[in-house]
Amino acid sequence: MKLKLMVLIASLALAVPVMAGAVVVQDEELKVDLNRAGVEELMKLPGVGEKVAERIVSYRDENGGFDAPEELMNVRGIGEKTYLKLESYLTVSKESRKKK
Repeated sequence: MKLKLMVLIASLALAVPVMAGAVVVQDEELKVDLNRAGVEELMKLPGVGEKVAERIVSYRDENGGFDAPEELMNVRGIGEKTYLKLESYLTVSKESRKKK
């Protein structure tokens, strides 16, 4: 009986963060569009300060926008580790993409 109760408690403890994460990913209001966001909005992303946000905007301006969120790793200061932390918060709109 005690073992079943411990397994149930452990299962619930693991399920709650997973369920909360799914809500964040599905809520479009919590996504930042890399092709539209300004410096202020980009700074709301975890681990993104003013300088990195400015580099993201500069990269977008110089390259005509982002084709995919993964392209963010081309910005100095955004490596794979940082990108993986940001991935669930990012989106890229195709209609705002400029012609190169």
